Amino acid sequence: MKVTILQRDIIWADPSKNIQRANEAIDNNPGSDIYVLPEMFSTGFCTNPEGIAESNNSDSLKWMKQKAAEINAAIAGSVAINESNCYYNRFYFVKPDGEVTQYDKKHLFTYGGEHLRFTAGKNRVITEFRGVRILLEICYDLRFPKWSRNNGDYDMIIYVASWPTPRVDAWSALLVARAIENQCYVAGVNRVGTDPSCQYCGGSVVIDPYGKTIAACAKGEECEASAIIDMEALEAFRKKFPVLNDAD
Repeated sequence: MKVTILQRDIIWADPSKNIQRANEAIDNNPGSDIYVLPEMFSTGFCTNPEGIAESNNSDSLKWMKQKAAEINAAIAGSVAINESNCYYNRFYFVKPDGEVTQYDKKHLFTYGGEHLRFTAGKNRVITEFRGVRILLEICYDLRFPKWSRNNGDYDMIIYVASWPTPRVDAWSALLVARAIENQCYVAGVNRVGTDPSCQYCGGSVVIDPYGKTIAACAKGEECEASAIIDMEALEAFRKKFPVLNDAD
């Protein structure tokens, strides 16, 4: 299975322009099974979501459904959602048949005030697509290994993020750690550019179960990169070296 990570700059609070630019990036990189966009790809990371967050039947989700069907691939990324006057940082994984799997961010970024306006999710979410079981996670979730512990129930983690430049070394190190300790593939997609609060330099990568980077975007630039998720190789590695059987 081929996955393409889309490291993008995000125009603040302008879903229509961000959707248009995401659409162009996908069209310029045909042939993947999954396309992954950053956290809150349609608005930027907003901790004051009033007037910015989209409705549950958002234009972003409508586009994701339409695009997934058009290109026969899955589209993934998170969106700021207003549902019944509660705000959620919601990860949508949209399949080409119209099926939508959603995950609401569990670990809200208290340092940035996300917890003051957003509601935390409660459920760990795994979806399966074309023979690969995928755990969905968002940004700050990366710092909490217990939440992402592999119980033998997934093959890959996708992290979508707005992870600021001053802490990007932690982002890079933790992505590798999650791949190694969970014996899985990891795709981490971070934005570039600036918003009213922070600067972002990307660091988007796909990492294999050995901790090796198999695809990477250029630092500080809008960029796309692709990698193959090799399930035969993963299963052979797990069989030869069954680390997960000895987990706490």
